Amino acid sequence: ERDVQIRGGAYTVQQALQAGVLDEVQIHHIPVLLGAGRRLFDVLPSEIELEIIQVIDTPEATHIRYRVRR
Repeated sequence: ERDVQIRGGAYTVQQALQAGVLDEVQIHHIPVLLGAGRRLFDVLPSEIELEIIQVIDTPEATHIRYRVRR
């Protein structure tokens, strides 16, 4: 009955999606290419449907909130 935030990278989000404990996913898309790292949606346990809740677009970043559909 409480809100819990998970902050982390792609691995943490993938594990939480696999465990079925995420209700929402918030992505901050910043136009910088780092050249390495783990892709957020590269390895998923199964097909996961997301519903866009909110999009905030600024010159520095695009912030997208998704609801995980069950």
